[in-house]
Amino acid sequence: MLLTDHFPPTMPAALTGSLTTRLPVETDVESLAELVTRDIRSHTPDGVEDVDGLRSRLVGLRSWARRQVVVVPSAPDGSPTLDQPPVAWVAVEDRAAGRSDVQFVLGREVPERDQLAAALLDWAEEAAGSFARHRGVKTTQLDVSAHEADTDRARLLTAAGYTMMRTWLHMRRPVTLEETGPPPATRPGTRVRRVHCHTSGLPVAQDVRTVHRMLEESFADHFSSYRESFVEFAQRLIEGPDEADWDHWWIAEVEREGRWLPAGGLVTAKLRARPELTDPVARGEGTYLEYLGVHRSARGLGIAKALLRVAIADAAERGRTHVDLEVDADSPTGADGLYAAMGWETFERTQSWHAGAEAHPSRLLEPPEA
Repeated sequence: MLLTDHFPPTMPAALTGSLTTRLPVETDVESLAELVTRDIRSHTPDGVEDVDGLRSRLVGLRSWARRQVVVVPSAPDGSPTLDQPPVAWVAVEDRAAGRSDVQFVLGREVPERDQLAAALLDWAEEAAGSFARHRGVKTTQLDVSAHEADTDRARLLTAAGYTMMRTWLHMRRPVTLEETGPPPATRPGTRVRRVHCHTSGLPVAQDVRTVHRMLEESFADHFSSYRESFVEFAQRLIEGPDEADWDHWWIAEVEREGRWLPAGGLVTAKLRARPELTDPVARGEGTYLEYLGVHRSARGLGIAKALLRVAIADAAERGRTHVDLEVDADSPTGADGLYAAMGWETFERTQSWHAGAEAHPSRLLEPPEA
């Protein structure tokens, strides 16, 4: 079994012989989830890593779009051990043309921690440069998410040349059984419907493509907009630990010259109950608004509010306790104001940190060192 990346990170000299890197394996999932959870709880006391989601990214279908390594103790011959838990991890996802997402974590007790973080983030830039080459673009944006209270991560990212670009509001709205029932009527000439499905339960292809087009064109004027092909969009729907809930998908339409044309899309998903939390609202099963987009040609027609009302009514019908979402604090459409007016409140803030990586020639074509 191949255990090392073809071009692994260059470890700090002080760690040579004690720590090395290898590819993740199934037995890393639980111990890495514990490592990530400890890191999360440094700023969020009741935070926890989703083990199933991590497994998919680490060794499941979602791992296919990533280059990643774990840092583990070295064996006496310098090779990576398999029976020791990882002390650090870095992953670079080929998210789309010109966009590479980076995730990393390091144990707080790791020796030469700052130097190791710098080495892993340097490797992430190298990996992203290879993605850019394969994509045929000159550069790619490196994107890292960090909790606003995680000053340690901010320090490491700053040292690696990243810049904090945006703050994201994580908002929650309680849902009550009294909100069960049909949502308020939409404005004349507008409507919201679920995507159509075949008798097999799979959605009609045109509706899936419509949702993708609405989302792509709705956010084209956002500062971090990037093009995600339909194939990439569809792949992400099937590579997660849970199957897509097609009855959680809606399309908004407007009537134009006797025809109903798409005006927006909404994709939601079930949030698992978290009985370990103290907040009775967040403890129960919820709904998460993964995507909500209103086509630029249909703004001002109440489409966003109509889609939100559908999501609330659907969550109430399913007996859920809350609806969560994430929104850019500086949204050009003022979406956060709409959410606040409809009962959502911010419970957490995260940040987007960006850096750039240039495409580079294939390392496989480089002559061997003398």
